[in-house]
Amino acid sequence: MAVESEGIEDDEQFSASLQRAVSFVRCCRSSERDSSMPKPSASKDIDGYISQFPADVQAILEKVRATIRRAAPDAKETISYQMPAFKQHGILVYIAAWKKHIGLYPPIFGDKAVEKAVARYAGPKGNLQFPLDEPIPYDLIERIVGLRVSQD
Repeated sequence: MAVESEGIEDDEQFSASLQRAVSFVRCCRSSERDSSMPKPSASKDIDGYISQFPADVQAILEKVRATIRRAAPDAKETISYQMPAFKQHGILVYIAAWKKHIGLYPPIFGDKAVEKAVARYAGPKGNLQFPLDEPIPYDLIERIVGLRVSQD
């Protein structure tokens, strides 16, 4: 029974974290873009989303996408909340391009080592922000997605 309770608590914690991430995205979506980063229009698929950005950001998004696919080969791609999302039983992660960073949602919990590794990238609502002017930690993204797969 303790295992079931932990699962429910994790689901509730995940739900609360996802709601915070969605609120953050809605709040900041318009304020972080400038003329060099267009506000994405409603895309039907991830290819359409990625194609709206400058070539250097497209390359990063494609590599993030490939990293997620490697860590979660059975995940289905979709667009949810106007962002690329990867799901199996539920949403594993969302990604989004911003003026100065790539965002990864929802906030990460459940593995202290991963939580410690992502701490420097934590945004104001617990989401992750990988600065575009620094190397993107693709190996860390792969670990995060692996954790999310195990939690799904």
